[in-house]
Amino acid sequence: MQAEWDVVIVGGGPAGMSAALLLGRARRRVLLCDSGEHRNDRATAMHGFLTREGIPPAEFRRIARAELAAYPGIQVAPVAVTDAQARDDEGGFAVTLAGREAPVLARRLLLATGLRDELPAIEGLEELYGRDVWHCPYCDGYERRDRPLAVHGAGREAVRMALEVRGWSHDLVLCTDGTEIPARDRARLRGLGIGLRESPLVALEAEEGRLRALRFADGSALPRAGLFLSMPQRQRCELALKLGCELTSRGLLRAGHDGSTCVKGLYTAGDSSPHLQMAIVAAAQGTMAAFAINADLLRQDLAAEQRG
Repeated sequence: MQAEWDVVIVGGGPAGMSAALLLGRARRRVLLCDSGEHRNDRATAMHGFLTREGIPPAEFRRIARAELAAYPGIQVAPVAVTDAQARDDEGGFAVTLAGREAPVLARRLLLATGLRDELPAIEGLEELYGRDVWHCPYCDGYERRDRPLAVHGAGREAVRMALEVRGWSHDLVLCTDGTEIPARDRARLRGLGIGLRESPLVALEAEEGRLRALRFADGSALPRAGLFLSMPQRQRCELALKLGCELTSRGLLRAGHDGSTCVKGLYTAGDSSPHLQMAIVAAAQGTMAAFAINADLLRQDLAAEQRG
């Protein structure tokens, strides 16, 4: 592995790989670091990605990596990034890779590390997450349309998700674990025929690996075919905060439309920034960030040539 790169990309999902593709085509030297952990590892299929509808995430990554391999300037490394430090006033970084003592140097750094979902402590959830339990109705609602569904979560975000999911099924129940729901929202849910269960959800009952019912703390059970989670999320990687990035009120990285952050030379793309959390959107963000990075490097290169 060479010691100096035009761009180091952290994260090997749709955002990171799309950015690597455009930068490789711009003849940039790109190191794409993929730790092997991806937010959609538990998903059985990706949806909403034109020409790749229903593809398993692992197969999507295999095809994408094969396409990246055609560009000699791109190297994909199955390694985690453990640290990064700004090294000059030109936007450069020293990036530490797991298992490697000396850092690699990057003129620009792109973080495409995504988010980590904080799953609630519900018995049986781990076994069903990604199969009959999800976090995005746009990604997985169609396959359970008109089936008995439920939403689990707290506060206004859970109510918002319940209103969304009703577009896929009118047989719907919101499970709140007893958290406060304002009277106005209660009336709205009731008027739309959305049920409300306030007893804590303690277990998911499965049969032959598929969700069959929700079990509550009061002993009651509710037959359901799918469950959507409105749950907290946090940054998967702490590098952005360490480097001085700002967060929004929702815990997402504050960035411009091109992925630029308040830290010179540092860009972000994908679910970690405030945009729709879908694979096709993340891929587009990666492309936009790559375009901005290459334009940034071009300005720097041309200025250096003129000084020389």
